[in-house]
Amino acid sequence: MAVVVEEHLSALRVAPSLSAKLIERLSRGRFVAILARSSTPDGLTFYRVRISRRRTGWVQSEALISAAQRGDDHRLLRLIRSSEDFELIARARIFLEAFPDSTLRPAVLLLYGDTAEGLCEKLSREAGRRLDQKEMAATGAPEFSYFLNYNALDRYNRQNAQFVFDRYRKQFHYDGAAWREIVRRYPNSPEAIEARKHLETLASLARN
Repeated sequence: MAVVVEEHLSALRVAPSLSAKLIERLSRGRFVAILARSSTPDGLTFYRVRISRRRTGWVQSEALISAAQRGDDHRLLRLIRSSEDFELIARARIFLEAFPDSTLRPAVLLLYGDTAEGLCEKLSREAGRRLDQKEMAATGAPEFSYFLNYNALDRYNRQNAQFVFDRYRKQFHYDGAAWREIVRRYPNSPEAIEARKHLETLASLARN
């Protein structure tokens, strides 16, 4: 089994060639079964994959990662580090699901959590601008519930990135789940030092 991580390369084709007819574009996170492998004269490697009972095709190898393929956790980490914002979070989530025992997991957890927190200022500013004060007051629903239902959070929630809301400052913060996993599972790792600092900051915000 393998999963799509790079949509720019994820064209499913009828043959192992960049000039072969396109069947469809595989979305990031799509699971496939690898059936065969083929190399081209220009140095590319293609995998023949099954995407359903009746549909197979060929896709460039760099579009996929597999827990069964040695070194794919390192390759995916490089891709994660080259990504930003939502793309980084989405790829980090794939890593965390595909490589539960990788030694690189603490680094990915820290990237995931730090990126989620780094997005909070922008999300808070956008929510404050787009949510209508009069409309919120008219419904009688608590203001904080509007913020935590803000639709821009949806795609992050689908990647397991959850947020809390500081009602006084009207500011989102990442809930810290990735940092807590680092401290719990990898207490002696270098990443645990940073994770504890983040959790202390989060706790101080909750007290205030």
